Amino acid sequence: MIRLSALVSDVNDLLALEAEEVAGILLEHFNSYDISDSGGGSVQHGRINQYNFFNALNHSREYGVRQDEVNKVLMEGWSWLQAQGLLIRDENANTNSFFLSRRAKKLTTRKDLANYRKAALLPKDQLHPLIATKVYPAFLRGEYDTAVFQAFREVEVAVRTAGRFPAELIGRKLVREAFRPLDPNNPTPKAGPLTDLSAPVAEQEGMATLFDGAISVYKNPQSHRNVPTDAVDAAEIIVFASHLLRIVDRMKPA
Repeated sequence: MIRLSALVSDVNDLLALEAEEVAGILLEHFNSYDISDSGGGSVQHGRINQYNFFNALNHSREYGVRQDEVNKVLMEGWSWLQAQGLLIRDENANTNSFFLSRRAKKLTTRKDLANYRKAALLPKDQLHPLIATKVYPAFLRGEYDTAVFQAFREVEVAVRTAGRFPAELIGRKLVREAFRPLDPNNPTPKAGPLTDLSAPVAEQEGMATLFDGAISVYKNPQSHRNVPTDAVDAAEIIVFASHLLRIVDRMKPA
């Protein structure tokens, strides 16, 4: 078992953490238990006993005279784990008995939990299926720049497939051709295969510009250099890519 004081040795550092950060400390600590232990103490028959856990901390005084302050902060982290469904109360035992959920057992480090928290920024069940299957895993791993690039690569591939364009037509030229607006003064060349002919010409032009801008800003830079992207920005950009894919689906020729 890894002691809490081995994970965070300075009491001031521990007390400065937010509840979800304290939860990461607790989760790393709990995952270090030998849950097969059938004896007493904090772990009983594979369950973590809340009363015994805090009682043991009071006796060990790992953080000396500030242990009472630490316990209150640890309780915040404990409550956060419960609220997230990571620490489950055992209804078949006394009310002080808890066990780690299946997901919690996979989150063995604070970094794992941090990535899990960030994953909640991207609602998988609301994403286009292509994004959910091909992009979400990279986001979950914290590979945000990769996830953004993959998302807009899927947009480009979907546009090419829906418009039946050759493989050599790529990037901005591809989307401009696919969503080329109708020119009422010159009906040839024809409008693009994904152009909404029921929309005013100004909106057709806007749609072409929207896809052009998306490829220019979010795909092309990622193709040529490392573009630092944080979790919040990446999530918003990927949701935008998902929206573009739904537009392609809607405008795809029958």
